[in-house]
Amino acid sequence: MAISDSDISGALLAYLESYPEEAAQLSEPMRLLRQGEHFAARRTYPMHVTVGALVVRGGAEILLIDHLAYGITLQPGGHLEPGDTTLIGAVARELSEETGLDPGKVALMSPSPAYIEFGEVPARPAKGEPAHFHLDFGFAFSTAAEVGVIQESEVTGAAWYPLAAAERLVGPRIARAINTPRRQRVTRRRNR
Repeated sequence: MAISDSDISGALLAYLESYPEEAAQLSEPMRLLRQGEHFAARRTYPMHVTVGALVVRGGAEILLIDHLAYGITLQPGGHLEPGDTTLIGAVARELSEETGLDPGKVALMSPSPAYIEFGEVPARPAKGEPAHFHLDFGFAFSTAAEVGVIQESEVTGAAWYPLAAAERLVGPRIARAINTPRRQRVTRRRNR
C-alpha cells in the first residue's frame, strides 16, 4: 500500500510532539494537508512530500551529496515513488540509490523524523514543474560503511564531512543526526 496522506499527517503530528517549538513554522503544511490530498505524489501542487537522510559515521562525520539539478551540497534524499510504502522505506531507497551505500550496513537510529522542513522549490520548466513546496521528512541513520557507486543522473559526488563543515553547508538540522536517541534503533530490513 502506498504512503497515504494520513501516514504523512501522523508522522508530522508525532514529530511536533517531540519538537512543539516548530509548530508555527509547520502550520502552513498542516493547513495544506487538511485541505488537499495525494501529497506522496510528485505532481501534487502546491506541495508534496520528499525525504532526506542524515547519515552519521563514527559519531562525528555526516554524509552529504552534491546535487546535480540544484547545484548544491545537501543530505541524500528525494521524492517519494508510487512503490514506496513507508517514509522510512522511501528514504532508505533514496539513500542507497544516490550514494551506493549497502542498505544492510545502514541502521535507522529512530523511527521518528529527526527533522521536518517546509521549503519553496523554484520552477523547473524543463520538467514541467511550477514553483512549489517540499515538505521534507528527514531520518537519522548510522553506518561504518563507505560510499559506493553514486547515481550520476542525480548526484555529482558524495563524501563524509565533519559535523561543523556539514552544518555550514546544510544547516543546524545536521546535528540531529548525532543527537538522535539510539534506544529505538532498528534496521531497514525490519521495516520492510
